[in-house]
Amino acid sequence: MPTDLYIPPDALEVFLETFEGPLDLLLYLIRKQNFNILDIPLADVTRQYLAYVDQIRKSNLELASDYLLMAAMLIEIKSRMLLPPKRVEEGQEPEDPRAELVRRLIEYEQMKLAAARLQQAPLLGRDFLRVQIHNDPTVRVRHPDVALDELREAWVDILKRAKLHTHHTITREELSVREHMGFVLRTLQGKRFVEFEHLFDPARGPQVLVVTFIAMLELARERLLEVTQAEAFAPIYVRLAYQPA
Repeated sequence: MPTDLYIPPDALEVFLETFEGPLDLLLYLIRKQNFNILDIPLADVTRQYLAYVDQIRKSNLELASDYLLMAAMLIEIKSRMLLPPKRVEEGQEPEDPRAELVRRLIEYEQMKLAAARLQQAPLLGRDFLRVQIHNDPTVRVRHPDVALDELREAWVDILKRAKLHTHHTITREELSVREHMGFVLRTLQGKRFVEFEHLFDPARGPQVLVVTFIAMLELARERLLEVTQAEAFAPIYVRLAYQPA
């Protein structure tokens, strides 16, 4: 060790076990030695209590004042126990000088146990966090636009199924695009979404399917309906266009 090493006198300090107050120290001494709290051996407890107070007086005189008050109370109770008990009426037990101290110790222990149970309970910010979700009702969900290739593939699929219902009867039928535009609008009326293929009736033949498809494209061009898709390769839906009030 260097000869010129200087160690200040207060560098080596003994840290005693800390307590929350005089009652906490007194309860610790009783429970540590398994004393009966209803029959406290005041001589032994007071001796140990004063030994602890002498230690803290050397480092913290202000803190020791509270403990000295309890020490004076213990000495007073011990002195009262050495005196003859006061006379009481027949059938009554003499008053125990330790009764008030025992009552305070029991109440303190109950409060300490309750505080420990509360400390073990889950605490917001320490054991868990509150989930916060911000919902903005003004934000509208924008569906991805339908590509022309996807619309063409859906139309080809409709035509393939229409060929399964072809007939050899040759007839002449005049078909109106405007009439089928009204049919499409009536089909979408009051409904949130209609699947693309449900607008067509393959049993009526390819001519009707073509006119219905043209009517749907005309309505889309005039912004009277919208063609949407939730995600790529998902089913295509048709709905009436949003009309602001």
